Amino acid sequence: MTDIAKLTGVSQSTVSLVLNNATGAKFSDTTRNKVLKAAQDLGYRMTTREPLDAAITADEKNLIVYLADEISTSPHPVVNIDGARDTAFANGRMLAVYSTHGNAEIERQVLDATLTNPNVLGVIYATVYTRKVTLPAALSKVPTVLLNCYTSDSELSSVVPAEVAGGHTATEYLLNAGHRRIGYVNGEPWQDASRDRLKGYRMALATADLPFAAELVREGDWSSGSGFEQTLSLMRESNPPTAIFCANDLMALGAIEALKQLGLRVPEDVSILGYDDQEIARHTHPPLSTVVLPNYELGRWAVETLLQEEHNRAAGAPVRRRTVKLDGPLVERASVRVITVAKQPEINNISD
Repeated sequence: MTDIAKLTGVSQSTVSLVLNNATGAKFSDTTRNKVLKAAQDLGYRMTTREPLDAAITADEKNLIVYLADEISTSPHPVVNIDGARDTAFANGRMLAVYSTHGNAEIERQVLDATLTNPNVLGVIYATVYTRKVTLPAALSKVPTVLLNCYTSDSELSSVVPAEVAGGHTATEYLLNAGHRRIGYVNGEPWQDASRDRLKGYRMALATADLPFAAELVREGDWSSGSGFEQTLSLMRESNPPTAIFCANDLMALGAIEALKQLGLRVPEDVSILGYDDQEIARHTHPPLSTVVLPNYELGRWAVETLLQEEHNRAAGAPVRRRTVKLDGPLVERASVRVITVAKQPEINNISD
């Protein structure tokens, strides 16, 4: 197949599909005839005694199918794909990306069309929001790793962001900067990311022996507009926060604009901390301190795990399924001020 691909200028995957007479493959009759003629010219002959792909080993399979529900509604899935693509290419594999919009029928058609290809090593199944999923039946027949999602039975390896740890890291950073009244603008409460980041926020407060103050928490919807409105609401409290942790960078951008409208300065009057480390975080005024959502590393881990599991399976070694939560670092910029807490004077007991 390598020889034929070089001679015809088509991919090795296309050669394999032609020679195996794969159903559902979409290429022209011209391509098919060119591949068959090249095979004949090179002296290869078809045989019915053994399928042509029977000798393809796991190490030789070169195509990974990346199945995503969305890739255009958020900047995060594209970075997941970057990490997966770069890792696949570094290991001699190619990544084929399909977006299904979460439509079960589209998923079925994509899997029907791609899994007939003998060069498919496995599937990365990815979601735009971290959530529990019910997998298409076809994935039970092919090596699969889950990215940003998980199943109730944990039968497949999966990788998700460590959101509780991220919420804790952000809040602890503000606490270490001397803030004790820390507002929190969360995302939509039904989402795993929102619940877990709030949990991390509360855990950090508890670790610092500070009570959870419900009046300092607002629910947003991940948009800059909700960050703007909820920050105005927080600042109307009788005892407003000295710092606000926003569950994503867009809401943090809205928070900065709200404070400017109120005539307050960031970080001199109120500190702002974001989450995600989107490109815009570098260009706010001031530049936004934020927690990194490790999108690239999620994609990298998923492909590395798929390759390792297939290598172990081919070698007869145990294939151990893993569920991993990846941390992201905190990036310090200029939107958080350190509060100097005055040291209380020591009082000496004086006896009469």
